[in-house]
Amino acid sequence: MFRLIEENLVRQNKAMMLLFILLEEEFSRLMKSKPQSVSQIELSIQELMRQIAAERMTLRRQVAELAPGALRVRDLFLMMDDEKREIFEKLLSLMDETEQKCGMQAGKNNEMALALFDQSKVLLDFMHDQIKPKNTAAYAASGRYAQAANSARLLTGRL
Repeated sequence: MFRLIEENLVRQNKAMMLLFILLEEEFSRLMKSKPQSVSQIELSIQELMRQIAAERMTLRRQVAELAPGALRVRDLFLMMDDEKREIFEKLLSLMDETEQKCGMQAGKNNEMALALFDQSKVLLDFMHDQIKPKNTAAYAASGRYAQAANSARLLTGRL
């Protein structure tokens, strides 16, 4: 049973390393302002995270089967010999380190995406203000003040 748990940890470590690579690629695409390629890689990231979550659920079941009441792999250390414990400690340490890197990279990606959103919003607001009619105190053909709409319009007319 320890072999299955070790294999699960190895798979999770590889998945976390792949996640880090995908997050770095997402950041690179954000920097290049390529929204379609960002959304494509985001789908890959979401699927990988779903698979990692499934692996973690499997790991919890395996740990609970091996030692009822145990919640974590570290709870099994007392049942292992020194060599096996050292292997598991290295795997857990590597996974923790990679998770930390992924968290930091995901934070950078989030900041970049929000900055790009803010930049686009400001640009759209500016463009909207530029095409909005400025002078509403003008005379219409009837000799009265024209009632100009406050919102921007490209075409006006009657049918």
